[in-house]
Amino acid sequence: MPPKDSDPSTASGPRSKTTRPRAIRRLVIWYRRNAAVTSLVGSATNSASAAGNVAGTVVSSAGSVVSNAGSMAGSMLQPLVFDPLRRLQSSENNAEAEDIKNSDRLWVAVDGMGGDQAPGPILDGCLKAIQRLPLRIKFVGETEKVLGAVQAIGLTELFNQATAAGHLELVASGPSVGMDEEATVVRRKRDASINLTMDLVKKGEALAMYSAGNSGAMMASAIFRLGRLAGIDRPAIGALFPTKDPTQPVLVLDVGANMDCKPIYLHQFALLGNIYSRDVLQVARPRIGLLNIGEEECKGNDLAIRTHELLSEEHRLQFAGNCEGRDVLSGAFDVVVCDGFTGNVLLKFLESVGSVLLDVLRAELPRGRRGKVGSAFLRSNLKRIKKRLDHAEHGGALLLGVNGICVIGHGSSKALSVVSALRLAHSAASHGVMDDLAELQKAPVESA
Repeated sequence: MPPKDSDPSTASGPRSKTTRPRAIRRLVIWYRRNAAVTSLVGSATNSASAAGNVAGTVVSSAGSVVSNAGSMAGSMLQPLVFDPLRRLQSSENNAEAEDIKNSDRLWVAVDGMGGDQAPGPILDGCLKAIQRLPLRIKFVGETEKVLGAVQAIGLTELFNQATAAGHLELVASGPSVGMDEEATVVRRKRDASINLTMDLVKKGEALAMYSAGNSGAMMASAIFRLGRLAGIDRPAIGALFPTKDPTQPVLVLDVGANMDCKPIYLHQFALLGNIYSRDVLQVARPRIGLLNIGEEECKGNDLAIRTHELLSEEHRLQFAGNCEGRDVLSGAFDVVVCDGFTGNVLLKFLESVGSVLLDVLRAELPRGRRGKVGSAFLRSNLKRIKKRLDHAEHGGALLLGVNGICVIGHGSSKALSVVSALRLAHSAASHGVMDDLAELQKAPVESA
């Protein structure tokens, strides 16, 4: 018997007609009647070309239906679609890049040999960043490996164009520091890419540097080559975590540089985070929180209690009190301070949340015919949720407390992550962070 909601216009047609056109008509009618759901059409359009694969993972039998429905719905309602993620990867960025003046471009040094898959993905990200951001890049790496990667992944034309335009400069280095090597190896491998990258910042030939390599080696090289800021005993790694407001992340530090801390270290982390949040994130008066097990000032271990006393008396920042774990992503704080051990556990936990949440949603989505088709349309939305929660998608973290701008990338960084990290480096270099840190040095905090 024919389905109850079949299209009357097809009632007189042959019964042997396939159900595909009928399913398409149902979807179009459904979207027209439900204006509140039309925002999902953008997701359908983005995933139309890959809907066959979507059906393999989310839907087992609706691949061809989704492909046709996505194409049809997208063409009819395309003027209503706005997908902010496409702004980063769309051709509009190339048009904007043509308007970038060479005089506005800042030099950034990149450790081309740092990363699990370097130098290919790192170079790819650098070339994309040059097209989208006002940057010039000194790419430091082993020449033969870099040129081999250029040919292997088909970047020859872009590489030659960027080099000819003076936007990319290849700086030859010696054997690089491996991801599994001890941090102190930077003393022996003096001409390693990470060391030469630091030297470019120290000499003033670059305003910032980026590396997705061995984070311990990067920190050691930064301390040996650039030195610590006066009044700062221990540099800290600051990572941006997402919050309820997608436009306002929270800076958490330290997330791995210092496992054992003193109260004075956390006090200094708060001062560093306050300057970064104010200058780079453009928060007028950052709210500083101390990660603790309770809101009351008497809660926590000795480190937390003594740090609370120091921050309460600090007039150079706005201390908003203790921050419980559930409040880190709430948006109630702009900077959250903790020791490196706790921060690293928090960071690694957050890295798993995106993929776990996506798997749970996939498992709980309706399994009926209409539910399956609707699930396919949600695929891009679910991926955006994962990207917001996955720290690796945010590009990198800033090494604060050394005499230079250093951005640490995730070891598995791909091109898009590199672009995001270089945007972070450019933002820090162009907002006068080092000038304000120099002011901080004039009133150093005495060690305790």
